[in-house]
Amino acid sequence: MSHRHLPSLTAMQCFEASVRHMSFTRAADELNLTQSAVSKQVAQLEAVLEHPLFRRVRKRLQVTPEGSLYLTEVRKILAQVEMSTRYMQSYGGQSVVLNVTTLPTFGARWLIPRLNGFRFRHPRVYLNIANRSEPFDLEEERVDVAFFFGHGAWPRAECIKLLEEEMVPVCSPAVLPVDGIQEPLELTKLVLLQSSTRPEAWHDWFEAQDCYTEHSYHGPRFDTFYMALRAARAGCGVALAPRFLAEEELQAGLLTIPWTFGLTSRDAYYLAYPEHKGEDTKVRGFIDWILEHREAPGDVVAP
Repeated sequence: MSHRHLPSLTAMQCFEASVRHMSFTRAADELNLTQSAVSKQVAQLEAVLEHPLFRRVRKRLQVTPEGSLYLTEVRKILAQVEMSTRYMQSYGGQSVVLNVTTLPTFGARWLIPRLNGFRFRHPRVYLNIANRSEPFDLEEERVDVAFFFGHGAWPRAECIKLLEEEMVPVCSPAVLPVDGIQEPLELTKLVLLQSSTRPEAWHDWFEAQDCYTEHSYHGPRFDTFYMALRAARAGCGVALAPRFLAEEELQAGLLTIPWTFGLTSRDAYYLAYPEHKGEDTKVRGFIDWILEHREAPGDVVAP
């Protein structure tokens, strides 16, 4: 497609706003345009795509299947443009943005509590934190620091080991039999909650105890440890999770460890940053803060 025939951002904004409001008039109010201007932009977009984006039914708008499909892509594009613009607005100014990615449950349970007080030491650094579970290129994504679980290697990056993990079974005290669990295989009667990112977890845990069960891979599957822990709290079964991620519920008595064997994972949690950013002031300051606060965080107050 020739660049001359690519749709404009204005047309995309008009389309996206029209879908949200299901009205050209209200979209126009939001964008400070006229109703006819919004309608014209959408019509031009339809001409470029050669597909109808809306149907007009009884003077009301309805999004076509093609429109729904395109909407997903348009929202990605607009979000990327907004993020890139904010990044450049902060570039070279008194304030800088530090882009950080983390695993979802690790970020919520381990990282966030350790950020308390960072803003007082580095008041000009704004943290932009996002969840990322899949591998990606640090440079292409403009990520300054990434927290990940693995072997400790990342292309064109320096990696610092933060902590190891011990995988333990956890469940609601309410689902345990009166006489407790007498041997590991009895856990299969409680339903084994599976983790999408650790499909071998239960198999490895049982194998380390010289146990075998055909149920190692059977059970509801969850994208994050947080979801699996919530399911365990709700009595849906028993989850196999890193002890430190379940510590909050264990301390509160919402979860219990029905069988005390813990399996230390072969991999560990690491912090990674692009090789050439090792002396970047904002990156160095953040890394130093994390290493200083890697142990259980205490209360931090403003100076």
